[in-house]
Amino acid sequence: MGFLEVQELKVHYPIRGGILNTVQDYVRAVDGVNLTIESGKTYGLVGESGSGKTTIGKTIIGLEKASAGRILYEGENVTNKARSRNKKYENYNKDVQMIFQDSTSSMNPKKRIIDVMAEPMRNYFDYTPAEIKRRVAELLDIVGMNAEAMYKYPHEFSGGQRQRIGVARAVASDPKLIIADEPTSALDLSVQAQVLNFMRRIQKEYGLSYLFISHDLGVVQHMSDDIAIMHRGRFVEKGPKKEIYNNPQHIYTKRLLSAIPDMDPTTRESNKIERQRVEAEYDAQEAEYYDQNGRVYDLLPYKDDHFVATKPNSSLQNESINTKGEV
Repeated sequence: MGFLEVQELKVHYPIRGGILNTVQDYVRAVDGVNLTIESGKTYGLVGESGSGKTTIGKTIIGLEKASAGRILYEGENVTNKARSRNKKYENYNKDVQMIFQDSTSSMNPKKRIIDVMAEPMRNYFDYTPAEIKRRVAELLDIVGMNAEAMYKYPHEFSGGQRQRIGVARAVASDPKLIIADEPTSALDLSVQAQVLNFMRRIQKEYGLSYLFISHDLGVVQHMSDDIAIMHRGRFVEKGPKKEIYNNPQHIYTKRLLSAIPDMDPTTRESNKIERQRVEAEYDAQEAEYYDQNGRVYDLLPYKDDHFVATKPNSSLQNESINTKGEV
């Protein structure tokens, strides 16, 4: 059991219409997903825009409401209304923090950085003003910024610097889990690498767990231990990082991997041909991975901790059974 578990989580939004404005259907943003986040590990969540990955993060932290399923924190139910009856809920707010994609909108432009970062400290600790100042300076130093930055306002920093401050602020409450929602997508490559390295350093120093949400498979590979690939509100494949990258089985996973930009001119043409082959395979084999309504099939065990969403009794499942039989 991990210290945070998501069990059969669903987030559905009603579509209303007609004279009486009744519910006609639902947008199934998240449609029955399971994941386990281990202490000190990073769980990567990958998918295109609209796949539902950000909704999962927001539901875990409480910014969205679950329609069904459970979120367990250290074995206790912290889902929606259950939180108000949960003795650990007061710790949950402190222990689970978020790094947002848009660092600008996540900070009050009228407040200095020291006040932005001090807010969680005042909420959860009895720090004196001197202790807050010292702690803010320590956190800014960890993300490579001078202590003098605490007296400035958010608009005085670049996007990369604001995101570093966002990382530092997320650590201010001394959390156990940080949900990072596309934390580097708006940054250029050099700044992106700096922010990711700071995040890894902080994880090691504080023993943090991350739920790392991104559309970028390259970034997720750099950060994660386990990975889930998400499409149309469901997981199409999940497992250890090496399995997902070295032995992808779902055609959508293969499609995402083939789309990673190739910087090597000697292999660019061959990779272009491979992308075209995968696209053709995706069109030809869609019925094996999606039902007649376009819904992703349930995850089935492929091998060990590697799961793939595929049609029951498909060639992939039979291959898995045969492989296990040989072992």
